[in-house]
Amino acid sequence: MNCDLKQMNELGEKRIPFLFIINFDGTQAQVIPLSEVNPDVLLYDFPQFSNTIKNSTGLIDFDFRIEPVNFARYAHAFDLVMRHLNYGDSFLTNLTMPSVVRSKHTLSEIYFAAHARYKLWFKDQFVVFSPETFITIQQGIIRSFPMKGTIDASVPQAESKLLASEKELAEHYTIVDLIRNDLSMVAKNVRVERFRAIERIQTHRHAILQMSSQIAGDLPKDFHARLGDIFAKLLPAGSITGAPKKKTVEIIREAEQYQRGYYTGVMGVYDGNDLSSAVMIRFLEKADGHFIYKSGGGITVQSHCEEEYQELIDKIYVPLT
Repeated sequence: MNCDLKQMNELGEKRIPFLFIINFDGTQAQVIPLSEVNPDVLLYDFPQFSNTIKNSTGLIDFDFRIEPVNFARYAHAFDLVMRHLNYGDSFLTNLTMPSVVRSKHTLSEIYFAAHARYKLWFKDQFVVFSPETFITIQQGIIRSFPMKGTIDASVPQAESKLLASEKELAEHYTIVDLIRNDLSMVAKNVRVERFRAIERIQTHRHAILQMSSQIAGDLPKDFHARLGDIFAKLLPAGSITGAPKKKTVEIIREAEQYQRGYYTGVMGVYDGNDLSSAVMIRFLEKADGHFIYKSGGGITVQSHCEEEYQELIDKIYVPLT
């Protein structure tokens, strides 16, 4: 186990509140007691947990110019994934790519302008504004909220079409089963509490609909001293890998040919009793003279390359009101 994940066990056992940021494959982690979080370097704004002074000024003439990853590169990766899917190596593979974004705004300005359930700004490195909860722990109950299935809200009868899509249904069933199996490694009495709820998200370009479910389980009484162990078993997050997870991660590395880093990792806060965390999607990273926005989606045997490429582009946004 990563030594920083062990620190989660140690702080949890002492009931010391902390913030954590873990990269995609769990090889890097930052675990910081809340009393030591420097707001000049790191800002976070989660449900019930925040060190951010609200700023409602917004951005005038929002500047966000997208240069999507080359279609030929995406199509090559997509074809590789499809071969593995057709061979039966995977049932669902989350394929992501980096796209260039140019903007006159700073990461800090974008952080304050964005409206999302979970936000985090890491000075001179990245900003994330995620709609997707990873796990929460409240009164010894662990819950996960996998989000899988997206459609442009302007499409006529968008919600009905999303719910009726065989491809999206298969994808969602797969991820719900995966998360149920993952939670069963750390909890008992695992159950699906809500299935395929639809949420509307307003972006700087248009609104989208996304589909999520809610799965719960009962943790052992000593879970506070096992927080690092819990995350080590659950990572990487099922919704941004696929199933079966181990083989699918191998396929992802073969197809993507870039480092995800903290993108699709998890971030969260433990307050000494409860815990809230998010999957680090909607991720903007600083590069030389521009930004990199990493995005993607789930691929199944029913997927079409052009549609999945468009979904990747649709997910390159900042959620503004």
